[in-house]
Amino acid sequence: MTPRRGLAILPLSLVSSAASAADAVQQTSGFTSFFQALMGLAVVLGLLYGFFWLLRRFGPGQTGAQGAVRIVGGVMLGPRERLVVVEVQDTWLLVGVAAGHVSTLHTLPRPEGLAPAPLQSAPQPFSDKLADLLKRSKG
Repeated sequence: MTPRRGLAILPLSLVSSAASAADAVQQTSGFTSFFQALMGLAVVLGLLYGFFWLLRRFGPGQTGAQGAVRIVGGVMLGPRERLVVVEVQDTWLLVGVAAGHVSTLHTLPRPEGLAPAPLQSAPQPFSDKLADLLKRSKG
């Protein structure tokens, strides 16, 4: 074997090793693409979770205190009609509610013997309710 022939074989071995490296890159590029898509999905889901947690934590209607208007009671009159007694400060309003229409039917002062209702506490979180149910089912 002459030295020239040995040099001629060297480029062929480099080409074959480059081809096998290209195959390895193509094999891992599918996995890499899948991994990148999976990581992108995880980032988007994480952002959504954070957004909804912030909305639940600081969103409107989560203060726990009631406003100036309170519903005392109500009666269904039909599938889409009802009578509702609403308390505004020391006045009760009898309100008729129908599809697309609300009207005041009667106004009266709050009854004297009736104590104002205590403020309702915030509802119990779902995680606490689930823990209570799991404790009951085990015991």
